[in-house]
Amino acid sequence: MPEPGTTLLERPRKPSPLRAVSLPVGLLRTARPRQWIKNVLVVAAPAAAGELDSPHAAGQLAVVFALFTAAAAAVYLINDARDADADRAHPVKCRRPVAAGEVPVPVAYAVGAVLAGTAVGGAAALCTPMTGALLTAYLSMQLAYCIWLKHVLVVDLAVVTTGFLMRAMIGGVALGIPLSRWFLITTGFGALFMVAAKRYSEAVQLADSKGATRALLTEYTTGYLRFVWQLAAGVAVLAYCLWALESGGVAASALLPWRQLSMIAFILAVLRYAVFADRGTAGAPEDVVLRDRPLAVIGLVWAAMYGLAVADL
Repeated sequence: MPEPGTTLLERPRKPSPLRAVSLPVGLLRTARPRQWIKNVLVVAAPAAAGELDSPHAAGQLAVVFALFTAAAAAVYLINDARDADADRAHPVKCRRPVAAGEVPVPVAYAVGAVLAGTAVGGAAALCTPMTGALLTAYLSMQLAYCIWLKHVLVVDLAVVTTGFLMRAMIGGVALGIPLSRWFLITTGFGALFMVAAKRYSEAVQLADSKGATRALLTEYTTGYLRFVWQLAAGVAVLAYCLWALESGGVAASALLPWRQLSMIAFILAVLRYAVFADRGTAGAPEDVVLRDRPLAVIGLVWAAMYGLAVADL
């Protein structure tokens, strides 16, 4: 019964159980769990150097993966809070939790700040100083991207590409592994290939949706973005081939020159991904990588060949 002197409309409303549940779910969705697969790149340098066979290395890489995931989630939360109004005008992004009102903007900012602080503090406490510095640099660069750099032509592509490169570097930095120049060039231009292909696909798919896409896509031409991803693919392939050929001779115990043979699988993987880029359907790289079975098989063959090369089998 309502209290005397009040009406049913004036009674205090109890929090909706559905609302209480939807907030954590919305925060998790905003953190982009499907994008966490990118952070597997932290094992790239140790794997290339054959340094994954010790419990210490595995434990350190697990910590680095968790810290990088927290940092990336913080960036997603802050980015979506800043872009909430623009996302509401987008045909797809309007369904993001912050834009849809499932996660209040102040909550997104607060959780993002907590995750960023946790990532930096955890790196300082649990990792080497260089690892903490690299993670701090990643966060600073990505926050600058959210605020300003994503509106600067070409620089926006460079910043996103550098984020991938930092993921690939941090595992080696954490374990004190020297990073090959060919490894850095291959990884950097491979990342630029995927980033430019993603932008190209977005430009193709949303060409008729003026004002409902990334602001810079109206300034890039599809011809320019096609040129960038084709150039990046060529440099990545060339650098990988030079890396494989420069890595030394074949061990006496090896059955075949696996490192050199892995060039075939690498080139096939690039060519297969380029099919989706050319069609304008590479807007979600994680979907291409996870859902295309031939590409997955080629990737497994490449990983097997490179693993055999590292093990000198």
